[in-house]
Amino acid sequence: MATPSLLLAAALLATAPATVAARDTAGTAEPPRERARALGIDFGTLPPGPANAITDVPGVRVGQVTRREGDGIRTGVTAILPHGGNLFQDKVPAAIVVANGFGKLAGLSQVQELGEIETPILLTNTLSVAAGIAGALDWTLAQPGNERVRSANTIVGETNDGELNDIRGRAITAADVRRAIESAGTGPVAEGAVGAGTGTIAFGWKGGIGTASRRLPDGTTLGVLVQSNFGGFLRLGGVELGTALPPADDMSRQPARTGTTGPSAAEPGSSPAPRSSADGSIMIVVATDAPLSDRNLRRLAFRAFAGLARTGAAFSNGSGDYAIAFSTADAVRRMPARRSAAASVTEIPNDLMTPLFVAAADAAEEAIANSLTMAETTVSRDAATGETVTVRALPLDTVRALLRLLPGKRTKER
Repeated sequence: MATPSLLLAAALLATAPATVAARDTAGTAEPPRERARALGIDFGTLPPGPANAITDVPGVRVGQVTRREGDGIRTGVTAILPHGGNLFQDKVPAAIVVANGFGKLAGLSQVQELGEIETPILLTNTLSVAAGIAGALDWTLAQPGNERVRSANTIVGETNDGELNDIRGRAITAADVRRAIESAGTGPVAEGAVGAGTGTIAFGWKGGIGTASRRLPDGTTLGVLVQSNFGGFLRLGGVELGTALPPADDMSRQPARTGTTGPSAAEPGSSPAPRSSADGSIMIVVATDAPLSDRNLRRLAFRAFAGLARTGAAFSNGSGDYAIAFSTADAVRRMPARRSAAASVTEIPNDLMTPLFVAAADAAEEAIANSLTMAETTVSRDAATGETVTVRALPLDTVRALLRLLPGKRTKER
């Protein structure tokens, strides 16, 4: 039997999609988006860094290029730089782990073999991995000191944004990738429908780029950045929202209209687009200034999947679920002198890894939540059918009410 709180929650949800659609149709702006913490969600006991972003890790920089053009281009590039120097010369220890390998991550095998990263990490769409490689190579080969470089291992991750983006048009260019790298900076990171998250979808709602960080008691920092484009049954703050926020209500298609020149928002009641709620992918990037070996970075990367699981991810057959972890610590950086002779390094031992494991799981969970709460409703046109496609933003007022009402909450009053 439904409890009064569940019945009230259902009533609140029933009005939310129509309200959002009415705003879209009227052409007025959506309510301001908020990061997940503003909803009162508790993401563990470790405090975040100043920006609650991957850039809280000293030296880490993020740059993004967003391509939102015409009827159907909704895509972009996100670049993560472990430090601001010459990455090829001063490599960083790293690891990549795979929960489900339905993906096209470039550079995987060399990182697994050598345990290091020597170029920026790029995120984009599935059919733009080649452009990502070309742009990363252009930038790397042009760096002073790399004049004799004849081989470089580029790291390019992807998710498929083809529901909202004309992915077959392959709008991303090597120049876009280079701009993302060259614009990378520290401080707050734009989230939601930006960069590589411009056209992504998570749990049937608009997904995108999200980030979070943690400060550990010993003063070290860990940060996470995600590109969310996966499915399952959404859970925030321990609250099951998957059945209360049915995917069938949020993504809709309208047939092409004769004489129209651009996408228009879907009207209430338009038919849902056929899409599995489980399939999709996610890229997770974990950075820390803790001095870690590539072996312990591999262990750390696996813990990010604990945060992914908390959100209700399906880890489906058609999902590409990858986590990349690296350390920026000078003590373990692989500079030319250390690579040319035996060297001693100071690194954190196994017995001291647990706080970092907790930080990785908590920050990954929060970064995914931020990718949803910061994303805005996005409208596009399917290049193949001419249909207008609308993917709605998560209705924050409704989510806030549900978090207060439903059992299992891990929230704080706001």
